[in-house]
Amino acid sequence: MAHIVIMGAGIGGMPTAYELKAKLGNSHQITVVNSVDYFQFVPSNPWLAVGWSKREKITFPIRTYLEKKGINFIAQPVSKIDAEQNSLQLADGQTLNYDYLVIATGPKLSFDEVEGAGPNGGYTHSICSVDHAEKSWDAYQEFIKDPGPVIIGAMPGASCFGPAYEYTFIVNKDLRKRKLRKKVPITYVTSEPYIGHLGLGGVGDSKGMLESEYRNNDIKWITNAKVTKVEAGKMFVTELDMHGNVVKEHELPFKYSMMLPAFKGVEPVAGVEGLCNPRGFVLIDEHQRSKKYRNIFAAGVCVAIPPVEVTPVPTGAPKTGYMIESMVTAIAHNIAADLNGQAADAKGTWNAICLADMGDTGAAFVAIPQIPPRNASWMKKGKWVHYAKIAFEKYFIYKMKKGTSEPIYEKYVLKAMGIEKLD
Repeated sequence: MAHIVIMGAGIGGMPTAYELKAKLGNSHQITVVNSVDYFQFVPSNPWLAVGWSKREKITFPIRTYLEKKGINFIAQPVSKIDAEQNSLQLADGQTLNYDYLVIATGPKLSFDEVEGAGPNGGYTHSICSVDHAEKSWDAYQEFIKDPGPVIIGAMPGASCFGPAYEYTFIVNKDLRKRKLRKKVPITYVTSEPYIGHLGLGGVGDSKGMLESEYRNNDIKWITNAKVTKVEAGKMFVTELDMHGNVVKEHELPFKYSMMLPAFKGVEPVAGVEGLCNPRGFVLIDEHQRSKKYRNIFAAGVCVAIPPVEVTPVPTGAPKTGYMIESMVTAIAHNIAADLNGQAADAKGTWNAICLADMGDTGAAFVAIPQIPPRNASWMKKGKWVHYAKIAFEKYFIYKMKKGTSEPIYEKYVLKAMGIEKLD
């Protein structure tokens, strides 16, 4: 009997456990290790951060649901991976041995790369975790009592830009509902070379559409923006041109700010020699398998994917939900095949699908493949995206509680977009 350990119980880790269980049954042991004892649906954090949702709506305790499916669960941070000895050291001192390891930890949030950034000891807020989103909501409630300038955006090296755009539009909509928008100048500050770049080199007419939406909603922007320091109520930004030359030094006042950080690999993963690139992301082959350790697989944000292009201020490539879903399916297939002495030949996709909420409407982006040149690249805007995102949250959480391995994007999201198949 093989022991398969999954590090992480987010939108990659829990589906991996369920898909493996569906393929392997009770013939092998599966254990999920997570630093906290609850699941959090991260895509809904922008709503939580303005009070449009609640923590209890987008989180639930993990153990009951995994154990109901015969999957072990340990709520402990991993302190060290010994890849040579096939074991994990946990924070409480116990050792966990494995035959296969699946890394689905998500990222380390590198607020420390910009002085004064981040919700813990810094002056900017975050929507990267449910705890951060709750802190943002607390600060936002104080802000609306005495409103002023708002800065939203992404720091140098950031790779996940969609939530920053979403949050900009959601804050804009919420302030209009409260009749406070006229008191709040909003500036979007981003490392992207242009609005709508999204870490993808643009998708369809994302540049034109998002610039138009920002203009129509009186949202200013600074692109090629290198945030160098944040102080209480002030952000220092160096704006570059497309050749990397300094255009202007900005000192931007704010009453409230949410800035997405750059990502790195979490420390126990980054600390394994030969497993990761210099940023701590896991180096994998086309079958989601470590290039050095053949019994280690990885899925999600922790995977090393190169930027789509060199930009004046560094930007990374996002890992979207459809990509993660396909990675998970490939890993489950490949581990099952390996256990049966067959070729581990399944591949994840680098096609990108993004559903971005815009308050009361939304935009859907499709890039096939993610890295240009592409076979297809387009975006569509409409209220249906807003409602699709609400439905997606409800169904994904339902699926995680029920313990099914049904792929959501393949069965529902693509059909909602009128796409039969992504080739």
